[in-house]
Amino acid sequence: MKIVAITACPAGLAHTPMAAKALSQAGKRLGYEIKVEQQGIMERINGITPEEVQEADFVLVASDQHIDGMERFEGKKVITVKIGVALKQPDTVLTKCVEALEKQK
Repeated sequence: MKIVAITACPAGLAHTPMAAKALSQAGKRLGYEIKVEQQGIMERINGITPEEVQEADFVLVASDQHIDGMERFEGKKVITVKIGVALKQPDTVLTKCVEALEKQK
């Protein structure tokens, strides 16, 4: 399973990188290939490439605010969760997203 994700909070200095790290670690534990882009006051960090978007099974957005560049994901399944949930329960978030995607197949 290949996943691209975006984390973003208003400042992008605390919850954004913490949630990115939590999702990356959870993805590795669960055996998923995941790339997490961070958006905030420092612009985009670890930007997702068009190739990564194309190869991804779905897009996970962990944020409570507007995300720049969502047009990149047109035609992809996009799942949105609150950043706090992704930070505190990353394994559960990824597992439920994958289960939901598999039910739709």
